[in-house]
Amino acid sequence: MSNGVVLESAGTLHGQLQRGLGRAARRAADKRGAGEYVYDCVRRDPRWDRQCESRRLYYARLMVDLEMPAGPVAAHLFDPSDHVDGDDEWRVDLALGVLADLVRLSRREAARPLRRYAEEGAQWFDAVEELIDLADPSLTIGLDELVAARCDDSDLALLIPAHHNPVIETWAARQPRIAEARARQREAGRAARRAMVAAPGRDRQSEDELLDLARRRGEGAIAAIFELGRRRTLALLDLAEELLPRGDHEAGPSRYGGAVSRALREYGPETLPRARAWAAERGGCADMGLSILARYGTRQDVPLLMDELRTALDRREWRAAANPIEGLGRLRAGEAVPLLKSAWTESPYAFLRPRILTALTRTAPHTAEAYTVEGLWDCEEGARREAAQFAPLTRETRIRLQRLHHDTAEETDVRTAAAARLMT
Repeated sequence: MSNGVVLESAGTLHGQLQRGLGRAARRAADKRGAGEYVYDCVRRDPRWDRQCESRRLYYARLMVDLEMPAGPVAAHLFDPSDHVDGDDEWRVDLALGVLADLVRLSRREAARPLRRYAEEGAQWFDAVEELIDLADPSLTIGLDELVAARCDDSDLALLIPAHHNPVIETWAARQPRIAEARARQREAGRAARRAMVAAPGRDRQSEDELLDLARRRGEGAIAAIFELGRRRTLALLDLAEELLPRGDHEAGPSRYGGAVSRALREYGPETLPRARAWAAERGGCADMGLSILARYGTRQDVPLLMDELRTALDRREWRAAANPIEGLGRLRAGEAVPLLKSAWTESPYAFLRPRILTALTRTAPHTAEAYTVEGLWDCEEGARREAAQFAPLTRETRIRLQRLHHDTAEETDVRTAAAARLMT
């Protein structure tokens, strides 16, 4: 995957900020020009995979620490290209998230451009979602009229969270259409729960009946696949070979192939013989095979996992590195440490770093110490959580753990891990 942004060298502060590395956040205050690099990252979203990677809280914290005004981020939102490139939803996605997290970090002036963009911007719907998620009715006074006027019923359904939200409650009291949308969503939730209770179970169907239903790929096929997975029938492995893509010309698994992949995640070591064959064949089931090896493989699988990791890093196929990293870490394969250290620094795919950190703490605890300290400042929630559990306790790390624990903008599991560590 490529987003068209040229990444600077991982040895530079700019390149490290683009990758969301903790080392950059730690040294930014001492480097002249760091603020301009942060602004550049927010304007030209550097995430390799924008659907999986996180940067918003990372850059928002840097803006707070460096005392950077929100003005340049707002200017990016209202650039004349906003309405020219109105179909490019990613142009402002990171900037909107950074402004919302600045509000969570008590920089309430960041709410003004967020509110204005909700009224005037091409991607106004995304800004409205951010304001709703902030759950502060004082920031959205009068916005309900715009939402009711612009949104059809399907849009309103997307805006209303499943949980109680004070913004929606306030709007519903003023706007009958929003109140009706909220009522429809609640009723849909109740109906779904009733359907789950009342739906006839597929446990009365035979394995052959379920396989036939799955192969026909019609109504009930997905439920049949999951029932086969619940039973952990090995016939699902045969079905995987039928439903998963067989060559590079096929874009990816169909919804039925995806269901098979999810169902197979519930299986255990009994799938290893087939998984090894899939991984060695490098066909349509190779990724599924590597995923199984990552969770259940033994020492005999280390050479294959090493080859897969080396190949993925050499080809810069970052997503393909995830399963080998997970498997080598679980197997405590010390020979993987040099590759893991290289991947930590060089990969633009920040989604890998929580897995790398877990692998390092298992395979080389002493070597991992420096990475766990850095991980406390990482852009990825999973890396911060892992680091909070294993970073050596020093004056610097205690202060950082206290900040993570008390920061209401931080994810709950990170705050919990930080609190638990501070008690040791």
